[in-house]
Amino acid sequence: MGIAPLGLPARPNQPPRYNRRFAMIFGRKQEPVWLEVATAAAFCAFLFFYGLGSFGLTGADEPRYAQIAREMLARRDWVTPVLNGLPWLEKPVLYYWSAMFSYTVFGVSDWAARVPSAVFASAMVFAAYAFMRRFRPGSQLDAALILASLAGVIGFARAASTDMPLTSTFTIAMLCWYAWFETRRNRWLAVAYIFLALATLAKGPVAPFLAALVVMPFLLLRRDWASLRLTLWLPGLLLYLLVALPWFVLVQHANPQFLRIFIFEHNLARYSTNMFQHPQPFWYFVPVVLIGLLPWVVFVIAAFVKAVRQSIDTRSSFELFFGLWAILPVIFFSFSQSKLPGYILPSLPPFAILAAEYLWRRIDESDEPSLWLSSLHSFAGGAILAFSLLSVYFILRIPVKPLAAFIAITVGIMIFTGMLTAIYAKGLRTARLATLVPVVLALTFVIKAASPFIDAKNSQRPVAQRISQFAKPGMPVAVAGVSRVVEYGLNFYRNQRIASYDRGEIPAADHVVVAKPGATAAIQSIAQGRNVIDAGGFSPQGLEFYLVTGNP
Repeated sequence: MGIAPLGLPARPNQPPRYNRRFAMIFGRKQEPVWLEVATAAAFCAFLFFYGLGSFGLTGADEPRYAQIAREMLARRDWVTPVLNGLPWLEKPVLYYWSAMFSYTVFGVSDWAARVPSAVFASAMVFAAYAFMRRFRPGSQLDAALILASLAGVIGFARAASTDMPLTSTFTIAMLCWYAWFETRRNRWLAVAYIFLALATLAKGPVAPFLAALVVMPFLLLRRDWASLRLTLWLPGLLLYLLVALPWFVLVQHANPQFLRIFIFEHNLARYSTNMFQHPQPFWYFVPVVLIGLLPWVVFVIAAFVKAVRQSIDTRSSFELFFGLWAILPVIFFSFSQSKLPGYILPSLPPFAILAAEYLWRRIDESDEPSLWLSSLHSFAGGAILAFSLLSVYFILRIPVKPLAAFIAITVGIMIFTGMLTAIYAKGLRTARLATLVPVVLALTFVIKAASPFIDAKNSQRPVAQRISQFAKPGMPVAVAGVSRVVEYGLNFYRNQRIASYDRGEIPAADHVVVAKPGATAAIQSIAQGRNVIDAGGFSPQGLEFYLVTGNP
C-alpha cells in the first residue's frame, strides 16, 4: 500500500507525509479552516436551502414521499411507510424519518419536505472537504465547492426524494473506506460500515452492492488480497447489521409482503424488466451525467482522462479508486431496463473530487491553463446562465422571443468572455470564483423569476389552492383521465385520499372531479344521473374542475 499520492514519499499503510507546498493555494498561504468552512457553509446555504419553497412539489415522487412522512408522523409509526392509510413498501425509511423530524421542527410544508435532502447534501459536501483536507490537503475547498455547485447535486439537494440521502451516506461511507485504506485505522472502517448501513436504510441493498462494485475491482486490479480480506472486518459487519437490520426485521414482521414488494419488485424486477415504465436507451446516462456535471464537466473530463493515465502509468491508488467509483455505477445502471436520472447520482461526488485534485495539481505545478479547456469551460458557464434566462420559455413550451434570445446570448457571451479572461489571463486559481458566479446568478434567476411558472406548470400547489376557492373544506376530490402526478400532488396539498374515476372509485358524497378539458359527457355518464357542474379550471396545466352533487 506504499504508493504515495502526487508522487510524494509515504510509509506503507500510512497517510502521505505533509509537504509544505501543500500549504500553498492560489499563490499564498492556506486559508484558515474557519474561513474555508464558512465559505462552504455559505454556498451550501444558498445553493441547497435558499428558496426551497419557491415552487411546489413536482412530479409524482416528491408529493408522495412527503405525504408518506406526514402520515407516518400522524400515526406515530416509525416502522411502516403508509400512504392513504395503506402500507407503501417501495423504499426504505431513512428519508421518511428525516422528513418526519423536519415536520416536527418546522411544521408540515413542501419546503420542510425538501429540507432533509438539503441537509444530506451539505453533509456530503463537508465530508468531501474534511476528507480532502486530511488526505489531499490543498484541494479541500475546491472539492467542496465543485461538488456543491454541480447541477445534479443542486437539483437533487432541492428535491423531496430518496436519491440525495442515498448519495450522501454512500459517499461518506466510500470516503471513510478509502481513509481506512490509506491509514489502516479501523475507526475509519467502522464509520464506513455505519454509513453504508444508513445508505441501505435510504434505498436498500443497492448501497452495499455499489460499494462492492467499486471496492472489489479496485483491490483486484491492485492484487491487494490482504485489503480485500481485511475489509470484511467482523466488528464492521456487526455494526452494519446493528444499524440496518432492525428496521428491516420490524417492517417485515409488520408487513409479511414487504420482501416480495421491496426486494423482488422494486429492486430485482425494476432492474431486469420494464414493469415500471421507465425505458431508455443504453446510452441514456451519458448525457445525464454530462448535464449533472455542469458547469465543471470540461475539467471533470480532463481530470478523468488524467486519472486513467495516472492509474496505468503510476498505479496511483487515489486516481484508480475514484475513477472506478465514478464510472462503474454508470456502466452498471446502463444495463438496467428501467432508468431514471437519480440512479447515477452516487457517481457525481468522485468526479468532483477528481476535478478538484486535477485543478490543484495544475495550479501547484504551473498554474498555466489550457486555452481549449478554459474556452470550453467558460462556454459551459455562459451556456448555463443563458439557458436559465430562457427557462420560462422552455417551461411553458412556447417559442423563444427574438429579443429574449438576443439578451440571453449576449449575457452568455459576456459570462464566457469574463470567465475566459479571468482563467486564462489570471490562472486556474481564479476558476473557482469565475465558475461560481454564473451558477449563483442562474439559480437566483430561476428562484426569483422562473419559479412562479414552474409552480403553475408542474406543481399541484396552485391547483389545490384554486379548488379550495369553491370546494368546502374536506370535500372529496377525484381525478379522471389525468396523470398520477395530479393525483399524488393533490393528495399532499389537500391532505386527503384522491379517488380515481379510472379505477372505478366514485365518491358517494358531493365531490370535485379534476379532469382534462372536454370530459363533461364522460363524467356525466360515470356519475349516473347526478348533477355535474362546470366549476372552472386551471389552464396552465390544462385541467378542468367539476362539482358532482346529488345522490348516486
